[in-house]
Amino acid sequence: MPYLLVKYLVTAAVVVAVSEIARRSGRIGALVGALPLVSLLALIWMRLEHRPTQTIGNYAFYTFWYVLPTLPMFLCFPWLLQRFGFAIAMLAFCVGTVLVFILFALAMRRFGINLL
Repeated sequence: MPYLLVKYLVTAAVVVAVSEIARRSGRIGALVGALPLVSLLALIWMRLEHRPTQTIGNYAFYTFWYVLPTLPMFLCFPWLLQRFGFAIAMLAFCVGTVLVFILFALAMRRFGINLL
């Protein structure tokens, strides 16, 4: 139980730190937020939990492929936010990301990479 509590606190602290940095400076916050901090933490937690090397490697491999289809929406979100407000922009961001991901997964299947 103490390990799980430490795991939650450290992970939450990273998210809070990124949001606090972003509150002070959008650019620096975006830079820190763009770092794969959550993925690095997940890799560390898996290692500390003695997960098999194959599991850790698969996580890193699929994280790479799952990040790619989210990138276009980060370009669209500021435009949507300016024109439609936060709620609609966020909804469009989520729906758009899912649609782009499905199309991306279908395209990657042709190369032998099964993301779905």
